[in-house]
Amino acid sequence: MVYRGPLPSDQGKGGRSRYKRLIRKEFHKQLRELWRQQPALKDQAESFFNMYTTPFNMVAPHGPNQRVIERLPARSQAQIDAGGSYPPTIKTWLDHVADSYNRLGTRFVPLISKTGGFTCSLDVLFMRRDAPGNVVVPGAGGGDIDNRLKTLFDALKMPERVDDLGGIDIDPEDEDPFFCLLTDDGLITRIAITSDRLLTPKGDDEKVNDVHIVVHVTMSDESSIFAGGRLV
Repeated sequence: MVYRGPLPSDQGKGGRSRYKRLIRKEFHKQLRELWRQQPALKDQAESFFNMYTTPFNMVAPHGPNQRVIERLPARSQAQIDAGGSYPPTIKTWLDHVADSYNRLGTRFVPLISKTGGFTCSLDVLFMRRDAPGNVVVPGAGGGDIDNRLKTLFDALKMPERVDDLGGIDIDPEDEDPFFCLLTDDGLITRIAITSDRLLTPKGDDEKVNDVHIVVHVTMSDESSIFAGGRLV
């Protein structure tokens, strides 16, 4: 994922929610494209699943009080043309995920969650108009990288409170569902940071302390993450 723009230091004063919200919106657009393009995720966004809990007195085949997920066969074009709708328990897997994270006036779709059993590691390339280094030492480049990255990491996870929206309303047309990377940052197992000098000339719409950041995300056991029809 890529971000270009302001990244202020977050030193626990609670005044950076607006910036986190704006960064989160940028990642939302990129993660939405991932769900549209990555074959396994695209399949989960388009295929329908029936998810329900068995009755308390069921003996076979699943047993009592068990969550059951059944993938439905693809509908024919004739069925689609005929219209009609599925019962509430039947929807795309993307909608199942979104409905389970309904909060703050919209639905969220985290790629990595405790429910899915995933974790991730992050490799961050942090470029700004300053000398390489100064990772934890405050300098002229807009604050120490350590505290500025706290703002970035908060923007990778779902917001928890209305205050986390930074006073920017949810756009029901563009942000339902809202795609994000994590349910919470406790799912990050490793972080590697490389700082470097940004050499591109400053644009008219940029400030000298703006950053260019590339975040490479590696999900745990990535070779089999989406194998065998495993769901996010």
